[in-house]
Amino acid sequence: MLTVAEIPPWFVRSFALLFGLLWGSFLNVVIYRVPAGMSVVLPPSHCPACKSAVKAYDNLPVVSWILLRGRSRCCKTPISLRYPLVELLGGLLAWAVVETVILRLAPDTSLLRGSLIFAVDLAFALALTAAAFIDLEHMLLPDPITLGGTALGLATTTLRPPLSYGEALLGAVGGFLLVWLPFGVLYRAVRGKTGMALGDAKLVMLAGAWFGLSGAFFALMAGAVQGTVAALVMLGVQGKIAEPAAVVREREALLAEVAALPPDERAAAEKELARDPIFEPTEGALGARIPFGPFLVLALLEYLFFGDHIVAFFFAS
Repeated sequence: MLTVAEIPPWFVRSFALLFGLLWGSFLNVVIYRVPAGMSVVLPPSHCPACKSAVKAYDNLPVVSWILLRGRSRCCKTPISLRYPLVELLGGLLAWAVVETVILRLAPDTSLLRGSLIFAVDLAFALALTAAAFIDLEHMLLPDPITLGGTALGLATTTLRPPLSYGEALLGAVGGFLLVWLPFGVLYRAVRGKTGMALGDAKLVMLAGAWFGLSGAFFALMAGAVQGTVAALVMLGVQGKIAEPAAVVREREALLAEVAALPPDERAAAEKELARDPIFEPTEGALGARIPFGPFLVLALLEYLFFGDHIVAFFFAS
């Protein structure tokens, strides 16, 4: 049986980079379609502006964007820089998985097991990347990513020794409670509204399913520290933290729908909306909202690539 040590490292790195670039292209589809409630499979890739089908030669990761000079071939609509950036991130994440995980496996690890570890860890990293970009634009962490990622983490614990299934399950439950109890229960009891969105609790639950309680705790703490630093930098540079434009549009559309309801239904809907942190007034720096998901994602990627060093630093006896 072939082992990972028998495959030339240059081939593994090259394959991973190209494979990651291809999946990065699909990631753009996920980021665009999932918040809109669209299928990520059908219809095939098309121009968002004029709906023309995108030819295969115009869908090459990074290269096509450069050759087209950042504009669609069909109607010359500008193509966001996010597209090649996400594609490049896909390639870099795949390369990082190879460097920090695959090439450090025991030499006698079978090629099959090594391939499974690569596929699962890359799926984890790509899903987190999609979640971060969606949250940045829509302040939304989709259940298919958070709950699906949690299920995948629990199902693949044997690929992450010495983590056991029991430790992963405990990490998932504990990670969820770390956020839900203080911010979803206690904060709501005191202030009448949720302090953090449930999506954040589910993302910390995902962290626990993959890395146990230590990973969930690290994700929450490191995410909070990095988010605070980013907020302070934005306040220092811009003087404020502006909400994503998509969130403003979505809120205005929802409020317009509520305003059109009959009076009795409208009152009930407005009462429910008042409990949602996204409808809380945002005057002043302390009232500003910043998506927390991207910073949880950053912490989780740090743990994926440098977890051994993190554990040794914080939990060594």
